Amino acid sequence: MERLPQIGSFRPQNPFFMAPLAGVTDAPTRLIYSKMGAGLVYSEMVSAKGMHYGDKKSAQLLDILYTDDSQKSNFGDVAFQIFGSDPDIMAEAVEMLDTKENVLIDVNMGCPVPKVFKNGDGSALLKQPMLCEKIISAMKSKTSKPVTAKIRTGVDEGSINCVEVALALEEGGADAICVHGRTREAYYTGVADYKRIAEVKEAVSIPVIGNGDVFSVENCKRMFEETGVDFVMIARGALGNPWIFRELNAWWNGENVPARPGRDEIKNMMVYHTKLLVDYKGERIATNEMKKHLAWYTKGLAGSNEFRRRINNISTSSDMIELISEF
Repeated sequence: MERLPQIGSFRPQNPFFMAPLAGVTDAPTRLIYSKMGAGLVYSEMVSAKGMHYGDKKSAQLLDILYTDDSQKSNFGDVAFQIFGSDPDIMAEAVEMLDTKENVLIDVNMGCPVPKVFKNGDGSALLKQPMLCEKIISAMKSKTSKPVTAKIRTGVDEGSINCVEVALALEEGGADAICVHGRTREAYYTGVADYKRIAEVKEAVSIPVIGNGDVFSVENCKRMFEETGVDFVMIARGALGNPWIFRELNAWWNGENVPARPGRDEIKNMMVYHTKLLVDYKGERIATNEMKKHLAWYTKGLAGSNEFRRRINNISTSSDMIELISEF
């Protein structure tokens, strides 16, 4: 097992990170990924402007404990991801996060969603490398915590500029950069371009996190081999499959990679996840939000189509757990 580089003052326990996913990586779900071995788990992206104006939803997204301080030891390391394009407001957001339990602060510079892009946030920042540098510099001036950024290869194939953006971020003081090997235009289609990720790794001296198309140990090996990155971020590959972190850690530590979970283990996790979400968000919200997780957990299993059809008509967690037990 290789000694991992530090990201600023933070040294991860392993090189496998759970990506920030809107509508997915809330506090209970992060707890599950941490327990399964993720070296770092990211919050859903939070609006810096929302924090500035005291938005309650933004505040909830920054919860790090799913109940109270007695649960603190259950969590691994957490990164908070924020988005915005005003350096002053981003710096203010960093000050608000400086006393929290997160180990680093990440800036979303890759979100492809039209609403975010049109506001000049997320992947729209790729069009302005100098602004990217100013944002990081402003944030670094307000915190001693590591500050990182997550980018894409460019806005579209005609404007690939990930190396230019990465160099600007490094100049601004970024402690690490995560590169998703797709353009904004590509969203999540096609194949991640590992060559572009490798070019960023070659160009900068700070740690690089590779992201894109990691659904298995073999995919992860390929990411390391073809890009030379220091860390790997898993996104869609972990949906309904937190066990991927168990498998990756076994491989990394030179151990036998465990078999994929059996049906009973999956069902137990589904029940556990449901109860966590209910404790944290309440019956109505949790029951609705859990439906997508159950669809991911059961994907490819015998009877999953009928299960998903029935689960969509469920309105209470007790009925949901009963259906899971029958699955």
